[in-house]
Amino acid sequence: MDEALLEAFHATAYHVCLDTVTWATIRVDLPLPPQLAAAIGSRPWAFITAWNPQARRRPPAENLAAQRELLATLQDQPGVAVHPALGVGTSGWSEPSLFVIGAGTHVLDKLARAHGQLAYVHGEAGSAALLRVLDR
Repeated sequence: MDEALLEAFHATAYHVCLDTVTWATIRVDLPLPPQLAAAIGSRPWAFITAWNPQARRRPPAENLAAQRELLATLQDQPGVAVHPALGVGTSGWSEPSLFVIGAGTHVLDKLARAHGQLAYVHGEAGSAALLRVLDR
């Protein structure tokens, strides 16, 4: 991954919808906001998407189909909760995403790779948000 793209991932605001009026924002290398920390408890979490594989734009219909597939796969995982989310970059780039509670990196790595993603944000309870860059 080139330096500019890595920088963009770090500068992105990762917004999570907790209910119809409550949103929280994750930033890489910072602790989770208190309302998110309370929601995840001691479980692992991640912010992931199936949109725009390899950080290249593709038609909305293809993005929606891939996102639905990712959501369905995550919802089939035992003990996993999924919330709507949105990644918003400083350049105006934005992608509908999913905030996932309870799935480990072994599951998320596989799903991210299957959807052509270069990275995703994840963490454990009480830790800072980390950018997980995937090897190709």
